[in-house]
Amino acid sequence: MIYLLLSILASTLIFIHFKLFERFKVNTLQAIVINYIVASAFGLLVYDEPIKVADVISSQWFYGAFLLGFLFISIFNVMALTAQRNGLSVASVASKMSVIIPVIFGFYVYHESAGLQKIIGIILALFAVYLASVKSKTAINFKKNLLLPILLFFGSGIIDTSIKYLETTYVSENGIPIFSATIFGSAAIIGILILGYKFITGQFKFDYKSIIGGTLLGIVNYGSIFYLLKALHFEGLESSTIFTVNNVAIVMVSTLLGLLLFKEHISMKNWIGILLAIVSIGLVTLA
Repeated sequence: MIYLLLSILASTLIFIHFKLFERFKVNTLQAIVINYIVASAFGLLVYDEPIKVADVISSQWFYGAFLLGFLFISIFNVMALTAQRNGLSVASVASKMSVIIPVIFGFYVYHESAGLQKIIGIILALFAVYLASVKSKTAINFKKNLLLPILLFFGSGIIDTSIKYLETTYVSENGIPIFSATIFGSAAIIGILILGYKFITGQFKFDYKSIIGGTLLGIVNYGSIFYLLKALHFEGLESSTIFTVNNVAIVMVSTLLGLLLFKEHISMKNWIGILLAIVSIGLVTLA
């Protein structure tokens, strides 16, 4: 359970970083690329065995980790576009409600328990995510630019499901650091290529603040994946429980921190969502 709590904490700190980027005018793209570089390097430092590139490339999980890195940076850009064109609430709801994909995957592929109490908890969790994310002055319009929310929903769900599948099938507990480092490393390579293109086309202007912001973000970003993988390795909790609690708790804690740290308005719907989140977490974990 401690690994799950640490994953929730790290993921919530990612939210804090992005809010601070906005406040201090940090170049988000540059910070994201630096974050992936730092996260990859952090994973290599944590790995306590000799690193042989040939062994990493020949690992059964290598190509899956590389594709995950591509998905990480691609879906983040889809999330940014969704927030810009459909609104932040749509982006939040579409990404977090995707938890249903790895949950269904766990039921059918790993034959995890699907008792009435857990099913009720998962349904309440979906309502909680929606209610905690939606802002009172923002109209949720999924029909406008429908493609982006759909891509975000399935992309986020595929990422969580792929992490679970690779972790269960190919990655040993000792291999979690190097597996995580490879995911972030591939995302960093793609990010560097994007910045390189911007440099060639004259669209690049270096922002020194992105080094500080990206470094701090990279550490917590690595922690969010590392501890999630550690939680998935723990035999006492099923993946359907872990993903539900993880996603709902992140939305709940982020919403509360938005109120406490950034004076964001929390509507009655948001408070109901937070209450439902607490109830759904209790139902799912005790099922």
